[in-house]
Amino acid sequence: MFGSVGGVFSGFSRRFTSAAVSLNSDAINLLHHVRLLCSLGHLQEALKLFYSITPPPPLVHSHHTYAALFHACARRSSLPQGQALHRHMLLHNSNPDFYLFLINHIVNMYAKCGSLDYARQLFDEMPERNIVSWTALISGYAQHGRPDGCFKVFREMLVWHRPTEFAFASVISACGGDGDCGRQVHTLALKTAFDSFVFVGNALIMMYCRSCGGADEAWSVYESMEFPNLVSWNSMIAGFQVCGYGNRALELFSQMHFSGIRFDRATLVSILSCLCEMGDGLEYCFRLQCLIIKTGFISEIEVATAMVKAYSSLGGEVSDCYKIFLELDGRQDVISWTGIIAAYAERDPEEAILLFQQFLRECLAPDRHMFSVVLKACAGLATERHALAVQSHVLKVGFKDDTVLANALIHACARCGSIALSKQAFDTMISRDTVSWNSMLKAYAMHGQCKEALQLFSQMDAQPDGATFVALLSACSHAGMVEEGTKIFETMSNNHGTVPQLDHYACMVDILGRAGRLSEAKELIDKMPMEPDSVFWSALLGGCRKHGETKLAKLAAAKLKELDPNNSLGYVLMSNIFSTDGRFNEAGLIRREMERKTVRKEPGLSWIEIGNHVHEFASGGQQRPERETIFSELEKLVRRLKDFGYVPQISLVLHDIEDEQKEEQLYYHSEKLALVFALMNLGNRCYSGNIIKIMKNIRICVDCHNFMKLVSELVDMEIVVRDSNRFHHFKAKVCSCNDYW
Repeated sequence: MFGSVGGVFSGFSRRFTSAAVSLNSDAINLLHHVRLLCSLGHLQEALKLFYSITPPPPLVHSHHTYAALFHACARRSSLPQGQALHRHMLLHNSNPDFYLFLINHIVNMYAKCGSLDYARQLFDEMPERNIVSWTALISGYAQHGRPDGCFKVFREMLVWHRPTEFAFASVISACGGDGDCGRQVHTLALKTAFDSFVFVGNALIMMYCRSCGGADEAWSVYESMEFPNLVSWNSMIAGFQVCGYGNRALELFSQMHFSGIRFDRATLVSILSCLCEMGDGLEYCFRLQCLIIKTGFISEIEVATAMVKAYSSLGGEVSDCYKIFLELDGRQDVISWTGIIAAYAERDPEEAILLFQQFLRECLAPDRHMFSVVLKACAGLATERHALAVQSHVLKVGFKDDTVLANALIHACARCGSIALSKQAFDTMISRDTVSWNSMLKAYAMHGQCKEALQLFSQMDAQPDGATFVALLSACSHAGMVEEGTKIFETMSNNHGTVPQLDHYACMVDILGRAGRLSEAKELIDKMPMEPDSVFWSALLGGCRKHGETKLAKLAAAKLKELDPNNSLGYVLMSNIFSTDGRFNEAGLIRREMERKTVRKEPGLSWIEIGNHVHEFASGGQQRPERETIFSELEKLVRRLKDFGYVPQISLVLHDIEDEQKEEQLYYHSEKLALVFALMNLGNRCYSGNIIKIMKNIRICVDCHNFMKLVSELVDMEIVVRDSNRFHHFKAKVCSCNDYW
């Protein structure tokens, strides 16, 4: 209608500066266009046009324009521009206090921009105030998380004015999760009949949902609303989601949809967030995606990002997540990129790193949340190379002293096998929180360094929480320090105020089971105040396997099958126990039961990083193009090891084949193949030092453990194996676990 913003400015400024000082029709039009630019959201252009007026028009003609500009500054939280405009007004006008509605706009601007102390100062200096003045200040305190200030002003206002629905809504939102405070305000709203206003009702719904157990009270407010609007529906759906009532949120959404009420992106984001927390939500997610595509919301960044998170959380295919991400067609922002990288981080960390590199190539700026997700992906890789590269980006963009990212780096380096780098990251932190200490304690635990963990705990200057004691008990379990673990468990409540939860009891069962104190472990399960889950029985079963306790193992295996029927662990461990005991017929029955129930054993896989590529190995090496060469090198290595004292542990291999075949089965375990491939490519490793790092998805077996110890001595190198439970550092024929794993 007006062409470009610059054109509006240049044309009018030329005409006005050549006119007389008195306001003429050009000046009036110019002020009108300043207000128009404000309404269109072009604040910078509006200010530039307004400041070009010489001399500045007096308030009698420009007070509406000043108000529009202050309002635009408030909407955009543009405090510097608002302050400059305020100075301009004071410089060129002698008595601005005459215009009450203009001073209200100034107070509102400072309050909305977070300059609450100055807003309060202006408010106190006002010669006259009306309900708008009070409401502006109340809303500012509420929006910036200052409930005390909000309640104080609200109480003062009650002496002079009857509140508006906006004042009520602001003070209710300031209550946050304080249900008692919120109920007092609700009572006042009922007495003054403001509870019938939609703004107030919506605020009450969210207030009750944020307070402990307030979903039913929120629902009562919702049902009492005569004319709920879309915000009311969204507030109730979001409230159910916050309270963990996903099914009720879905029911309300279905009611909303079938009633013909149009939903928006906020509705869909809340529903998708509900699905993330529901174990059976994947099928519903498929149906919801159809509705989202049909209604065109698939192109909304917030909706697509929430859908990616839902599919990822529910175990959907990451390739489906990527297709949704691509629907944004070049409009992806840092949040959507973070969402897709997070989806890949756990299941395909190498691809997550490639996506991060693509993100950087597109010249987008990562934020601290993206960096934390990428470091999480680095924790799933075999070496710390990528974690250190990401850390260099973190330093480059100015997040050097960010505690959250330092915590993520500690975790990533520990998971990649470098406890030294984890300690370095921890030691150089300027400020540490409880998570920082927990991350370092967990690092020591997974590397079997219990003494170091206990020493670090004695230096901890943050309040320990439940995760702290899980880390300590895990460290004691891996090191076989039963007495220390028992003492920690028994004193954590009295000395530190942390009541043992399910995870802590599971750790104690593991500690006692590994140490052969199986009857005590079973007694603890029987006495604990909560029902044991599958983790307890798998820990007890692992202890039984280690110490050859068949009777208790049968009970643990039966419980494990009952709680987690598709988990192969109970079958495999029980079969191994029978095989070790020479009861091969019973071991065979277990295997046939697995076949009958179509329970599949998780295949053993290992990974190693050579050059810029991660190489995967399965037992038997069927998928490797270098299979024959690897087998040939492996046979040479085995012959050398046998001269060195290597004796294959064939007791756990199928009994109905010859011993020679049993040995061959053991030779082709995935970690052995990965090790040989690494020895074949020593010059192409992506990390320096006399070390080989291997990742494995299941527990390392006894034979491979002995094999790694001997190879470390033979080739004079450190071999680090990360299995599903912990790290093993093999060096000079000794493992860091001291054969206790």
